[in-house]
Amino acid sequence: MNDTKELKNYLTQLGANTSLPQSPSEAKLEKVPAPYPEYDYTIRFTAPEFTSLCPITGQPDFAHLVIDYIPDKWIVESKSLKLYLASFRNHGAFHEACTVEIATTLTKLLDPIWLRIGGYWYPRGGMPIDVFWQTSTPPENVWIPSQDVPAYRGR
Repeated sequence: MNDTKELKNYLTQLGANTSLPQSPSEAKLEKVPAPYPEYDYTIRFTAPEFTSLCPITGQPDFAHLVIDYIPDKWIVESKSLKLYLASFRNHGAFHEACTVEIATTLTKLLDPIWLRIGGYWYPRGGMPIDVFWQTSTPPENVWIPSQDVPAYRGR
């Protein structure tokens, strides 16, 4: 789909000054038709500076997120994804909850052929927590690169 007028039917944030949502529930993820629904290919988003808050202490937590998916009919619009991920800055949730919420929200929105997320969290209390989730076994006919995020090794 290359028709700009038709794309505007799906998008409300792209090209506009958009304020940061205060929580993931207030964020508006947007999707557009996949440009090549007849092909299987992998899309990757990397968020190396993801932040959220500890739900108990209110202290910030930091992660490197890698989201891979194989679209079917829809792709996520990247500005809306950036705003959605940034909305976790003021959101209190454990690492596991943040990672799985992002994955399941994207899965519900896009209904992709396949999706996975790697949440590589920096240490809290001296222990890093990495969280991984995927929808199913990936198809064999698509190249899906390794996430290549090394385990935390300290200094």
